[in-house]
Amino acid sequence: MTQATKRTPFKSPWTVPVALADVPEDGRHIDVSADEATRAAIAKLAGLVALPRLEASFDLTRHGRDGLHALGQVVATVVQSCVVSLEPVEEQVEEAVDLSFTSEAETGDLPKSTSQPVEAHDPPELLRNGAVDLGAVATEFLVLGINPYPRKDGVVFEAPAAGDPGHRPFAALAALKKGKSSK
Repeated sequence: MTQATKRTPFKSPWTVPVALADVPEDGRHIDVSADEATRAAIAKLAGLVALPRLEASFDLTRHGRDGLHALGQVVATVVQSCVVSLEPVEEQVEEAVDLSFTSEAETGDLPKSTSQPVEAHDPPELLRNGAVDLGAVATEFLVLGINPYPRKDGVVFEAPAAGDPGHRPFAALAALKKGKSSK
């Protein structure tokens, strides 16, 4: 799809709107850091135990007549539960950001339906009310960068032995069923 992405905006607990009009022709550098209450809300949204640090850095430049290009990085410290032991695991997340944004007026200039080669860039995101929300961008990239299977160092999952009753999780149910049918 080559036209701008038309999806429901992500409802982020962190908003840092930057208007297109606030980005000069030579660009603008912005560093942002989420406060404690915002980090707690994002941790809940992302299913984290804690989010002690969330920062992002962006270089914004004009892109076309009514667009922006955001190049930057999101860095965070996340605490999750180990998938084996359920103990807290602290990990660092570093995600590169490279996005283009366009106004809704410019989306009419894009071809409606042409196939793109695999190596083609993603279509531009839409500016909302003439602005980009860097907090929402940082939150989305954080969530994408979180390890889906965190494991505490040195923890190894050991499967039960083949003869072990724990190896057959439904064995206890089968025994209960067998006991009921004999009455």
